[in-house]
Amino acid sequence: MPKDVILTPEGLANLKSELEELTTRRRREVAQRIKEAREFGDISENAEYDDAKNEQAMLEARIAQLEEKLRSATVIDASSISNDVVGVGSIVHVKDEGGKSTKYTIVGSAEASPAEMKLSNESPVGKALMGRKRGEEVVISTPRGERRLKITKIDVAR
Repeated sequence: MPKDVILTPEGLANLKSELEELTTRRRREVAQRIKEAREFGDISENAEYDDAKNEQAMLEARIAQLEEKLRSATVIDASSISNDVVGVGSIVHVKDEGGKSTKYTIVGSAEASPAEMKLSNESPVGKALMGRKRGEEVVISTPRGERRLKITKIDVAR
């Protein structure tokens, strides 16, 4: 049973865009590589052919993965998100014990990108923030000990 994938409207658009790119341009490129490698002769000892076939297999696996995510996607309606309580689609401003401010966007696991400060609602920090209100303090257990974050502001991602 596939797990429901929670997406923001932006995340849905990104997945559709990636799928479109892979099914059109990338598929043609890989097919062309296979065709060219076949022309080199004996495919049983042809590294270019093997490499192209491996790339094709990875490409098709990624396409299948994206199609499955899109099939089981639940898109969060931005108008239904409240800026009173943290939920998927919220932009949460927090301050740590040292007074350092950070801004996280809470997204579904399919969109999570810690480098872009997009945290999954299933991650330890995301889970701790979900359902909390402005002014509340959350405690997150990390490998280096407990970390305290105070919610200073909640915005809605548009």
